[in-house]
Amino acid sequence: MTLQEKIAQLFGVWVGASNEGAEVAPHQHDMEETPDLDELLPYGLGQLTRPFGTAPVDPAIGALSLARTQRRIAEANRFGIPALAHEECLAGFAAWGATAYPVPLSWGATFNPALIREMAAAIGRDMRAVGVHQGLAPVLDVVRDARWGRVEETIGEDPYLVGTVATAYVQGLESAGIVATLKHFAGYSASRAGRNLAPVGMGARERADIILPPFEMAVRESGVRSVMHAYTDTDGIPSAADERLLTGLLRDTWGFTGTVVADYFGIAFLKTLHGVAGTFGEAAGAALAAGVDVELPTVNTFGEPLLEAVASGRVPEALIDRAVRRVLVQKAQLGLLDPDWSPRPEALAGAGAGAGAGAGAGADSETLRGTIGLDTDANRALARRVAEQAVVLLHNDGTLPLAPAAGAEDRTAPARIALIGPNAEVPTAVLGCYAFPVHVGVQHPEIPVGIELPTLREALAAEFPGSEIVVAPGASVDGTDTDGFAVAAELARGADIVIAALGDRAGLFGRGTSGEGCDAESLALPGVQQQLLDLLLDSGTPVVVTMLAGRPYVLGRAATEAAAAVQSFFPGEEGTRAIASVLSGRTAPEGRLPVSVPRHPGAQPSTYLAARLGHSSEVSNIDPTPAFGFGHGLTYTTFEWTDLAVEGDEAATDGAFRLACTVTNNGPREGTELVQLYLHDPVASVVQPLQRLIGYVRLDLAPGEAVRIHATVPADLASFTGRDGNRVVEPGELELRFSASSTDPRLTARVVLTGPVREVDHRRSLHAEFTAVPHPAR
Repeated sequence: MTLQEKIAQLFGVWVGASNEGAEVAPHQHDMEETPDLDELLPYGLGQLTRPFGTAPVDPAIGALSLARTQRRIAEANRFGIPALAHEECLAGFAAWGATAYPVPLSWGATFNPALIREMAAAIGRDMRAVGVHQGLAPVLDVVRDARWGRVEETIGEDPYLVGTVATAYVQGLESAGIVATLKHFAGYSASRAGRNLAPVGMGARERADIILPPFEMAVRESGVRSVMHAYTDTDGIPSAADERLLTGLLRDTWGFTGTVVADYFGIAFLKTLHGVAGTFGEAAGAALAAGVDVELPTVNTFGEPLLEAVASGRVPEALIDRAVRRVLVQKAQLGLLDPDWSPRPEALAGAGAGAGAGAGAGADSETLRGTIGLDTDANRALARRVAEQAVVLLHNDGTLPLAPAAGAEDRTAPARIALIGPNAEVPTAVLGCYAFPVHVGVQHPEIPVGIELPTLREALAAEFPGSEIVVAPGASVDGTDTDGFAVAAELARGADIVIAALGDRAGLFGRGTSGEGCDAESLALPGVQQQLLDLLLDSGTPVVVTMLAGRPYVLGRAATEAAAAVQSFFPGEEGTRAIASVLSGRTAPEGRLPVSVPRHPGAQPSTYLAARLGHSSEVSNIDPTPAFGFGHGLTYTTFEWTDLAVEGDEAATDGAFRLACTVTNNGPREGTELVQLYLHDPVASVVQPLQRLIGYVRLDLAPGEAVRIHATVPADLASFTGRDGNRVVEPGELELRFSASSTDPRLTARVVLTGPVREVDHRRSLHAEFTAVPHPAR
C-alpha cells in the first residue's frame, strides 16, 4: 500500500444514509468543510461515521443505502477494502425506529450483569443485521461529581459496579459480532466542578484505584476490541497524547490488541483546545505516537496534515504502519477482507437483486421500506425487564403499593389520582440524550418519533383502569413560572393520592437539564420543581414522588415527608409502564441506587467512596451525608440477615477469607435482596476510602425462603496503590461488611491479613466468589 492508501484506512467520514436508498451523503460539523468522497475513495476509507444515526431513515432503506455505499467504496480502491461502519449504542442502537432501552445509570441500578449482557446482545444483533460493525459504548467513567451532565451515560459511582456491568455489556455486544468501544479512557468524569470537558484535578492514585479498574476488568474479561480516548487532560497530559496510558498501560501491561479510536475531533483538540500541538500535523503525530489508530468522526488531522508531516520526516511512517496493521486486522476479523465479502447485510438477505447491487434507488427501495423492524416485541419485553429491575424505591411509609395485586387484599386502588409535574405527559421524559428521538429526532419535528413512548399518564391509566386520573404540569422542567401552582394545589387537595412526576429533560450542550454539556450548578431540582413539590406536600394528600431523571437530585422535605419516593433514571421506552407496575405493586421494586442521592444541593462533589476527611465533620458546616446512600433500595417485603460465620479470621496476604451468612425473606411476598460486600481498611500506608464495594449477589426469594450465602474473598481485593505507585496487599486488620447499602451494614466480620507486604499486578484476582445454598427458614 502507498502511504496515502495506508493513511486512508485511519480515518472516518461522517455520512448520513439516504432515505431513498441512494448512496450516503457526506455530513460534517457545521463549522467544518465537507469532505469530497470522489477525491477520498480511490485511496480507500477506514470508517463510515453514523450512517443511521445522523438523520431519520427507514431501517431497510438505510441498510440498502449503506450497502450501496460499501460497494462503491470497495470498488473505488484497488484492494477492494470496504469501510467499517460505526454507530452510537449507549441506550440502544441510535437509529430511527430502534428500541430505546434504559440509560446506563439504570443498568447500574439493576446490579444484574447477566440481564445487561442479554440486552447488549439484542442491541448488537440489530446493528449487525443492517450492516453496522462497531458500537461506541459502553461508558466506563466512574461518577465523581453528580453535577456532571453525562452522569446519565455512566453506570454509577463505584468502580466495581461499573466494571462488572460494563464488562457484561461488552460481552453481549461482542457476542453479536459488534466491536464494542470502551470510553472515555481515562478520567473524563473527574473534571473539576462537574463541568463537561473541564480540567481534571486528579492524582495518580485516584486514577489508578477509582478510574482505571473498570477499564482493566473489561480489557481482561470481555474480549473488547476498541477503546476511545478521553477528551480531557490529567496533570497536563491530554489522553489523546498520553503514550504511557494508551500504549504503556493499555497495550504493554494489560495486553489490549484492538484499535484505539479518537473521541470526535479529539485529535484536532490537541491543537485547538489543549495547545500541546502547533499544527494539525503535529497533533496527528502526537496522537499516533501515543497509540491512537483511527481519527473520528471525519478526516481533519489524518489527511493532508499527516501526509505532509510524514513527507517532511516529522512523523515516522512506522507509526502509520503500526496503526494500519491494527485496523486491517480488525477488518479481517469482521470478514471485510474475505474474498467472498458482500456488502449486503443480513437484514437484506432476502431482498431483491437490486439491494446492494449498486443500482439507483428505484422500485426495490420502496418495496423494502418498512420491512425491517428494530423495535420488536422481544426487544420491548427486554427493555421492560431492564426498566422494571432498575426502579429504585427510596422511601415508603406503607402507602405503596397502591393496588391489591401486591398481596394486601384489604387495599383498594385510589379512586382519584392527581398526577402532577412537568414529566406527567411528556413522551420523551423516559429518554436520555443519546436516545435517537432526543439526540437526532428533535432536529426533525416533521418526522414521527418511530417508536411507541407511552406517557406516565397513559401508563397509569392502563395500570389503574378503575381510578380517575387528573393531570396538571404545575411547572416546566427548568422554567421559573409558577402560574400553574394554584391548579396543581387544587387537584392535589381533591385527590386520594398525588403522584409527583418530576425530574429532567435530556438534551445536548445546554438544551436540556441532563446530558452531554448540560451540567448542573447544584443538585437542587431544576427550575421551580422543589417549590412545586413542597406545595404538594402541604396539600395534606399523600404524595408519591416519582423521578424521571438523568442524575440524583435533592428531594428536600420529601425525603422524609413524602408518602413514598421512587427513583428512575431515564428508563427507556417501557419505562413509564415499569414505574406504573411498581406503584401498583404488580411488580416488586428491585433496583438499588448506583449513585448516592444527596441530602443538600451544594454538598458536592461527594460519593460514598470518600476518605475520612470527605465525610461529615465538626470543622465544616457542609455535611455531605447522603439522604439515600449508594446501593440503597427498598422492597415490598422484609429480609432478615443472620448467622455470620467466618472460616478462620486470619489469612495470608496471598490467601483468602471465607465467610457466610443467611438471608431470609420473612415478609409477605416474593422479593429481591441485594447482598453487598464492602471492605473497610482502618489502617493503611496511604489514605483509603472508608469502605468500598468488592462484591455483590442478587437473591430472588419467595416468602419464607432462606439461603445461605458463602463468600470467598481473595486477599487481592484488599490491594491498593501504595506510596511507590505499585499495587500492594498489606498485612493488618480489615472489616468485611455484608451490607444492604453503603449506609446500612448488616453483619461485620473482623479479619486479619498476615505475612509480608505483597505486590500484585494486573493478573490479580478481581472478584469475590459467591454461592447461594437453600437453607431451612427459621
